[in-house]
Amino acid sequence: MFTTLLMTIVAYLLGSLSAAIIVSRYLGMSDPRTYGSGNPGASNVLRSGRKDAAALTLLGDALKGLLAVLLARLVSDNDTTVAFAAIAVVLGHMYPLFFDFKGGKGVATALGVILGLSFWTTVWTLAIWLVVAFKFKKSSLAALVAAACAPFIFFIVQPHHPQWGWSLMLISALVLYRHKDNIKRLREGNELLIAEPAQPIKPENQ
Repeated sequence: MFTTLLMTIVAYLLGSLSAAIIVSRYLGMSDPRTYGSGNPGASNVLRSGRKDAAALTLLGDALKGLLAVLLARLVSDNDTTVAFAAIAVVLGHMYPLFFDFKGGKGVATALGVILGLSFWTTVWTLAIWLVVAFKFKKSSLAALVAAACAPFIFFIVQPHHPQWGWSLMLISALVLYRHKDNIKRLREGNELLIAEPAQPIKPENQ
């Protein structure tokens, strides 16, 4: 029980390290929460025109998800500990303690979590993302479809760890929920395309 609690806290704190914000500050860029979709994630950082910053953001967010799961698997052979760590690192990314609880949508971090749990689930999930992204040129739509499919793929290719599968089911639900504004824009037909130049976000009182 203590190990599970400790790993949950460590994973949440690790998730709270927002790569998009940290990378942007290091490179002297604007806060990604102030332009484009306002999301501190790789897709929105890419809209700044800085591919290097977007790549570093993607890598950083995925690595913290992977690290949280691998660390949990290293310190415990309890599937519950790993499942809690997986959920906690994604929650940390979405609601980061270090950045006023204003985080991203969890796609890259969830990908890192999936990689830590199952290589083949990662391969199939990435394949789905790439197909949808290539066809429709919308990162959010690709993320929604891939997130929805990932838990079911896991249960097929990795049936011996059901608790991990259910943790992915919850993570998928969280990712879908965090995309509620994207879903609205997709329905209205005004969702941003991949790498579409970003515009500053106007204050609500203007």
